[in-house]
Parts: sequence; structure tokens; C-alpha cells
Amino acid sequence: MSLNRSAASELVTDSSEVMASIDEAGRYPRFIIADITTDDAWLSTPATAAAHLDEWR
Repeated sequence: MSLNRSAASELVTDSSEVMASIDEAGRYPRFIIADITTDDAWLSTPATAAAHLDEWR
């Protein structure tokens, strides 16, 4: 399955606000990324699978 980049770029607006957090409420911590200006615009992954900030640089 290929990503349709033109369709994805049409969804991007100037009014988004993206935040990240670690949720430790469950059995295992999860890394959550969310656009708080849009309903249901979030994703999560196990915190152990998330890249460290130094790896992103």
C-alpha cells in the first residue's frame, strides 16, 4: 500500500497544534501524539518503540 502524499497534504492546515505526551496510566507507558485542534487526530505507540529526541536530530 502506498501513501498518497497529495491527499495527505490537503489535510494540513495552518491552525493545527500538535502535542506529545507519555501516558503511564496503563500497564505499559505509551507515547501519544495528537493534534488538539481536531477531533480524533491522534496516534500512540509503546514508549519503548518511540524514537528518542537525539535520534530525530
